[in-house]
Amino acid sequence: MKVVVCGAGQVGYNIARHLASERNDVTVIDQRPELVRSISETLDVKGLVGFASHPDMLERAGAADADMVIAVTFADEVNMVACQVCHSLFNVPTKIARVRQQSYLKPIWSDLFSRDNMPIDVIISPEVEVARAVIRRLQVPGAIDMIPFVDGRVRVVGVHCGADCPIINTPLRQLTEVFPDLSMFVVGINRGDRMIVPSGDEHMLAGDDVYFTVTAEHMERALSAFGHDEKEARRVIIIGGGNIGLILAQEIEEHYPDVNLKIIELSKDRAEQLAGLLSRTVVLNGNALDRDILEEANVAATETIVAVSNNDEVNILASLLAKRYGAQRAVTLINNMTYGPLVTPLGINVAVSPRDVTVSTILQHVRRGRIRAVHSIREGLAEVIEAEALETSPLVGAPLREVKLPQGIIVGAIVRGDEVIMPRGDTVVRANDRVVILAAAGMVKEVEKLFSVRLEFF
Repeated sequence: MKVVVCGAGQVGYNIARHLASERNDVTVIDQRPELVRSISETLDVKGLVGFASHPDMLERAGAADADMVIAVTFADEVNMVACQVCHSLFNVPTKIARVRQQSYLKPIWSDLFSRDNMPIDVIISPEVEVARAVIRRLQVPGAIDMIPFVDGRVRVVGVHCGADCPIINTPLRQLTEVFPDLSMFVVGINRGDRMIVPSGDEHMLAGDDVYFTVTAEHMERALSAFGHDEKEARRVIIIGGGNIGLILAQEIEEHYPDVNLKIIELSKDRAEQLAGLLSRTVVLNGNALDRDILEEANVAATETIVAVSNNDEVNILASLLAKRYGAQRAVTLINNMTYGPLVTPLGINVAVSPRDVTVSTILQHVRRGRIRAVHSIREGLAEVIEAEALETSPLVGAPLREVKLPQGIIVGAIVRGDEVIMPRGDTVVRANDRVVILAAAGMVKEVEKLFSVRLEFF
């Protein structure tokens, strides 16, 4: 597949890294020479210095025979014009654009991004996606991540195993005996900087982050099995009233009327604007690193602090201060993942990476075959993929123990009609089943092959 990526920032770099690692033909355009030099030296991609929306630059990048353009520069207008040029001049089949400004995304202007007006196939709004990711974590206290698949019937949940986790040092194959009626299946163990795709003999250790599939109705019991019995938050403080903070507050006001919500915003003008836009939320103007402001927000009685300002250091320090003064749990937005290894030792419960969230959303539209959903976890150490099994798939028709799945790929759940099946050795995948799979980095191409449409299908 030939892809033109416009923008070599964090999102553009990581999209290019994913695609290049799977031997796609990738060209990256950016006007900053240092970023183009860095991406050209570290990845197997072609880098061009120039303006991503200019027709001659897109032509040099190979737009004329590209399968896809992914426009993720910092400027919404550049992203939109790049897609328009790729459509009008080069007839690129698939066009994806990152659009941050919420004004473009209002329902009243929904006809803007259509084939007759501005032909963009997929609009990605990082602020909306991050707000949704935070909401998912608020829904599942105790989890570091939660991703719904197959219309919400299967959840992939990530949890941290502390020293008091009841099932550490237990071989995974014994979990079925310990919890015979619990629909849960461990698909990945993050230990240090590597993702282990486990066999039945593998066991979890204190300090591991474990990812498992579970049915929606069994999720609470599964969390309890890992020692996480936290209750859903009813008192929440949001730090930072930017786009993410506002969207998050609006979502909570609309869907969670029982939640007592406060926002701390540094800018007086923005705080006044928020107060006019929100109906039930208490807006406080002040510095979240100021103890007096935290006490005014009644942080001691707060269950969850959500730090989503545009400053990583403020988010980290405010989260730690809030926990010191009584908040039970911290969900913290971190753009610079250099801080990632520090998060858990410092006491932050959940880190949310806008880059990971945005990359996951884009990858969903990049993957080939009958792939329905994709989520990247742990800086791309693995991907969780939902796909539809066709009659020609090597997965179909034989017990899983006889299917020679490549190392680094594991089936986590199968949905057949209204039935959710947790895989065992004798489980047989049938045509039209929806299958949830975890694939370690570098194995995604193999998953695409498993679910590609072959000639004999027609």
